[in-house]
Amino acid sequence: MKRTTFLISILFLAMTAATLSAADAKAKKKRPARKPNPAMAAIKDVPGLPRVLLIGDSISIGYTVPTREALKGKANVHRPRTNCGPTIKGVKEIDQWLGDGKWDVIHFNWGLHDLKYMGPNGENLVPKEKGGHQQVPPAAYEKNLETLVKRMKKTGAKLIWRNTTPVPPGSKGRYVGDSKKYNEIAAKVMKKHDIPTHDLYTISMARMKEIMLPANVHYTKEGSAVLGKAVAKRIEKALKE
Repeated sequence: MKRTTFLISILFLAMTAATLSAADAKAKKKRPARKPNPAMAAIKDVPGLPRVLLIGDSISIGYTVPTREALKGKANVHRPRTNCGPTIKGVKEIDQWLGDGKWDVIHFNWGLHDLKYMGPNGENLVPKEKGGHQQVPPAAYEKNLETLVKRMKKTGAKLIWRNTTPVPPGSKGRYVGDSKKYNEIAAKVMKKHDIPTHDLYTISMARMKEIMLPANVHYTKEGSAVLGKAVAKRIEKALKE
């Protein structure tokens, strides 16, 4: 009797598991495939137009398409087909991102991923109150920027530093005021190398409630369009100089 009850239980569990697996498969099948981000699309150069490279994290990903649209017919606007993350990632991958082609302008930023707090085992966005530490401390950030700027200068392109945008109150794993601290470090590096700064920090601070998501370092779609328009204008100015 006990053996029969045991076999019935096993059979029931197997049937339940099969039903759940079928349900999961059906749910996955119904789930629409994520559309590829147009910011990551490969760009075919229009002959005769200058070549521009945007380097940056998800903030720059957000303004890539608006920048391309604003510079259509004026420049070929490329970006690495990735989130460029912190300076430690930049140092590892900058050669790959620059490639062998000629760049006329490179508009670049690192910062929000450097100043964010990580857990002891690499967990993302762990606040310092819970043992988190900055992914790239200030001294290492300065050293990495030096390395990256020296590498990009070898391309002969006009370089434009885009300073790091603000951290709004309540942002997880990041703290208000850290963008300003890291921007001050970057300003020293850029001054040393005579590289102009595109100040999106001030633009964003002035219109934070209008163009940024609440308690989040990211922007609304309209906010990214505002940044894209500003980036395009600054790049166009550099191309004319």
